Amino acid sequence: MASQKLRVGLIGAGEVTQVIHLPALSLLSHLYTIEAICDISKKNAEHCAAKFHIPKATTNAYEVINDPAVDLVFVLTSDEFHELYVIAALKAGKKVFIEKPLALSVPSAQRIVDANHAAGGSRVFVGYMRRYAPSFLQAFKREVASIDQILYARVRDFSGPNKSFVDQSGTFQVKNTDDIPSSAGAERDEMLGALFAEAFGGKPSTPERRTLWRFLGSLGSHDISLMREVLGFPESVGGVSANGLFYSAILNFKNRSGAGLPFAVTYESGIDAVPEFDAHLAVYGQHKRVSIHYDSPYVKGLPINVRVSEVNEHGEFVTRELLSSYEDAYTAELQEMHACFAEGRPIKTTPEDAMQDLRLFDMIIAKYEETVAA
Repeated sequence: MASQKLRVGLIGAGEVTQVIHLPALSLLSHLYTIEAICDISKKNAEHCAAKFHIPKATTNAYEVINDPAVDLVFVLTSDEFHELYVIAALKAGKKVFIEKPLALSVPSAQRIVDANHAAGGSRVFVGYMRRYAPSFLQAFKREVASIDQILYARVRDFSGPNKSFVDQSGTFQVKNTDDIPSSAGAERDEMLGALFAEAFGGKPSTPERRTLWRFLGSLGSHDISLMREVLGFPESVGGVSANGLFYSAILNFKNRSGAGLPFAVTYESGIDAVPEFDAHLAVYGQHKRVSIHYDSPYVKGLPINVRVSEVNEHGEFVTRELLSSYEDAYTAELQEMHACFAEGRPIKTTPEDAMQDLRLFDMIIAKYEETVAA
C-alpha cells in the first residue's frame, strides 16, 4: 500500500531550511511534496523555489498557511514568530512542524499548547532531531537502561562555527538581505520585547538575561531535551556560570529506579572559532560508562556513535563503539513525523514536552542571577 504523501508549505527560507529541511524533504519525496515556501526576502524564497522545484514562492506567510494545497506547515522562522504562525496554521486546519525552541516564554508556549488542544490535539510536532537518531533510540537508551544506579552525567555541546560546516555541506546556501522591508526590524523588536517581558516575569530585560535565554533556546534546547528523555527533569539547579558565549550549570537529579539516590549532571555549552563539533551526553555508573556523540548535522551522513566502557565478567576493562545506523537524525525525524501525522502514531516531541525546556531555562536563569547577586 502506497504511503499517504503530506503536502508541505514552509515559512522561513534561512540557513536550516536551505541546508537541512529542503534537501531532506526532497529525498523523502515518497512521503512529502513541497508546495509552497515563504520568506521575508523575496529573493531567498524564489531561489529556494527554483532550486527545489516548489510551485509557489511568497513573502506572505498567510498565503502558505491558508493554501488549500498545503497539509503541513513548517514554521522555520526566527523564534519570536513561532507562536503567531503555529496558532494561525492550527486555526487553518493544518498540521505543524516547528523548529525548537517552541516559544520564547512559558505563557507563549502555553498558548500554543491550548491552540493544539482546541484543534483536536496531536497536530504539532516539535523538531528535536537528536531524539530521533537511531543510535540514540536503540544503542544508547538500551545501554543506559542497564546501569543500575547513575552516579554522574555530563551534557556537552561545543558546536564550533556553523559557517565552517555549512560551507562544506554541498548545499550552496544563499542569504539575501537587501530586499527585506525596513519595517521588519521594528516589528521583530516589538514582538521580542513583549515575549521577553513575559519570560522574565516583569524583571528588567537586561542584555545578560536576553543573551542567556536566546542561547538556551537555540543551542541549549537540543541538549536539554535529550537529557530530559534519558534522565528526567532535574530536582534543582545547583549553580550556573557564564563567560562570554560559554555557559555551564550543575543540575541535581534523582535516580528514577532503586532507592532514588541523587546524582549531579554537568551541562556545558559554548561557541568558539574551532571547527570541531563536540556534542555528547555521557552517563556514568559504578561499573559502566555510556556516551553518545553527535557530529555536525550540516554535513549529511556523519555517524552518531555510542561508546561503552565497562568491566566484564572476567574483571577486564572493555570498550565498545556502537553505530545503529548511518541514517541522519533529520531524516529519521521526518520519517517518524510522517508516521505520526499519516498513520496516527503518538507524537513524542509535543508542545507539552517542549514546555519543560522553558521551565528549566527559568530555573537556570534564576540560579544565575542568584549567583551574580551573591
